[in-house]
Amino acid sequence: MAGQLNPNLLLAVPLAPLVGSAIAGLLGTRFFGNVIGRKTSHTVTILGVLIAFLISVQTLLAVLDGATYNGSVYEWMTVAGVKLEVGFLVDSLTAMMMCVVTFVSLMVHIYTIGYMKDDEGYNRFFSYISLFTFSMLMLVMSNNFLQLFFGWEAVGLVSYLLIGFWYTRPTAIYANMKAFLVNRVGDFGFILGIGLLLAYAGSMDYNEVFAKREQLATLTLPGSDWMLLTVACICLFIGAMGKSAQFPLHVWLPDSMEGPTPISALIHAATMVTAGIFMVARMSPLFELSDTALSFIIVIGSITALFMGFLGIIQNDIKRVVAYSTLSQLGYMTVALGASAYSVAVFHLMTHAFFKALLFLGAGAVIIGMHHDQDIRNMGGLRKYMPITWITSLLGSLALIGTPFFSGFYSKDSIIIAVQHANIAGAGFAYFAVMAGVFVTAFYSFRMYFLVFHGEERFGKGHHDHHGDHADEEVSPDHHHGLAPGEKPHEAPLVVTLPLILLAIPSVVIGFFTVGPMLFGEFFNNVIFVSAAHPAMAELARDFHGAVAMGLHGFVTPVFALAAGGVVAAYYCYMVNPRVPAWFFHKFHAVHTLLDNKYYMDKINEVVFAGGARALGGGFWKVGDRGLIDGLIVNGSAQVVEWFARFTRRFQSGYIYHYAFVMIIGVLGFLIWFLPFPFAQ
Repeated sequence: MAGQLNPNLLLAVPLAPLVGSAIAGLLGTRFFGNVIGRKTSHTVTILGVLIAFLISVQTLLAVLDGATYNGSVYEWMTVAGVKLEVGFLVDSLTAMMMCVVTFVSLMVHIYTIGYMKDDEGYNRFFSYISLFTFSMLMLVMSNNFLQLFFGWEAVGLVSYLLIGFWYTRPTAIYANMKAFLVNRVGDFGFILGIGLLLAYAGSMDYNEVFAKREQLATLTLPGSDWMLLTVACICLFIGAMGKSAQFPLHVWLPDSMEGPTPISALIHAATMVTAGIFMVARMSPLFELSDTALSFIIVIGSITALFMGFLGIIQNDIKRVVAYSTLSQLGYMTVALGASAYSVAVFHLMTHAFFKALLFLGAGAVIIGMHHDQDIRNMGGLRKYMPITWITSLLGSLALIGTPFFSGFYSKDSIIIAVQHANIAGAGFAYFAVMAGVFVTAFYSFRMYFLVFHGEERFGKGHHDHHGDHADEEVSPDHHHGLAPGEKPHEAPLVVTLPLILLAIPSVVIGFFTVGPMLFGEFFNNVIFVSAAHPAMAELARDFHGAVAMGLHGFVTPVFALAAGGVVAAYYCYMVNPRVPAWFFHKFHAVHTLLDNKYYMDKINEVVFAGGARALGGGFWKVGDRGLIDGLIVNGSAQVVEWFARFTRRFQSGYIYHYAFVMIIGVLGFLIWFLPFPFAQ
């Protein structure tokens, strides 16, 4: 039965994790003297997220029954007629995101009990991840740009704290500062986009801005012939490029692996990196009116999907392989946005959240079993020692590569079909990128799978270096001690494996049950808008004949052939004939060097942008501070005073005739200046 949702109940969704975070963060740390223990800290934070999840499920069921909510919860102030307020917009898009965020966060909270059990910052970590959950919920539930920006910045701030959780490690400090600065670049564009919409729409409320979209589409940016809406949408998307790690603002995400594995799963699966995808989908009424912005989006997404996948091929850190797969999959979602297949992008966001969280947590279980060695070259044959981790990781990998009937298949294939029918400039390159990305994804995913779970047992031997193992290993469970000779891996405890099992279930089945309603039913009616000028979704709907038929047809498509080819190639290269990768390494050493250096993007940023900023700052210091302020204004004014003093002291000689002479000169000057010249007439 349609109706209004209870705003007080909705308010409990973000507040429950916030309360848990406050209790664990204040009472469970040295801030208030550690008055509660570890058990209380993880209990209150898990309870808070559990409450949020249960209310989110209830909300989703009510939304499916027709209920909605759009209203103000708290009005902060009104400035020149513009309301600044906290408000919720809860529709099908919001309710789905609420369920995904809270469920994945709940699994991460439970998993953290086992993963962080030996860490001194146990309570602080639980406080951070609950605060992260609160921030993301405020973002997805917002009905106005002010609250959106608050949630946007809050997830960035808490990610800074989490990536640098082990703050005694220089690499962690470097990684969290890198993430913070790169996201500030994107956020500068984001706030410019919000400012443009506020200036010309006169409101920060979504619905009020959307109501004026046709009027905004006719305006140009003052002083140029650029369309105002195009500029605003591109600025908003630049914010998404930072938050959702799109090329070239992707460089922070692989380094975020310096944080503990649970937060890698939370950041990369359902929260921070999906914020940009959610935002563009929410703003679909605006983006649909700018083909230029959509073309920009689809090209950026294509580059990210393909070229970040290449980097996953040469990674040896188990977490970084999964991290680069996240970058690639975010590229797929962005491509779908550019093709005006917003519902497909959000659908892939949902399915990806489950199997990517599963893969990250599975990687963490492997790290525990390997005594915190993350190098896949030191693993092998773990299948018989870690059966639960093995089977759940296999299911996650099959979902990731788009195996028919798995969740990833329904969303990934839908993206490829939508791009094939897109009529946006850049769609041709995008189609090539997503097709090539299928093979690349399958290759690096199963390269990792085979090297970790099958083949020769390589643990307990001389280890490969892991990107310069850190000297301060003792502070972090993620550090790379490795198994001693004769030691065997072991399965993680139930508190770690239970979230793997619970995440594996939706990774396999949720796509099958939701593809119809979410993409071709009424789930996103009046929430996501697609204009008739963009036919991708209409073509996709015409080819859809049910989840079973789509799954069966998937076995005879070029996409399946490419995915299977990637799996077979990985098996041959790493299980049958390991000399092949070595041959490629020597034959194409320059390419390997390029990939190993991540296309030199870090070097370019360091030399061009950071170096340019340092040079500019040095120039301002030398010319402005030292030359103008210190040299001219401060020292120069002192020198002028000194010169004037030296000059005037000549008249203070102590001789009366000198004083008389000065007085006569003064009187004469006074007469010349103020009296009429006697011969003027």
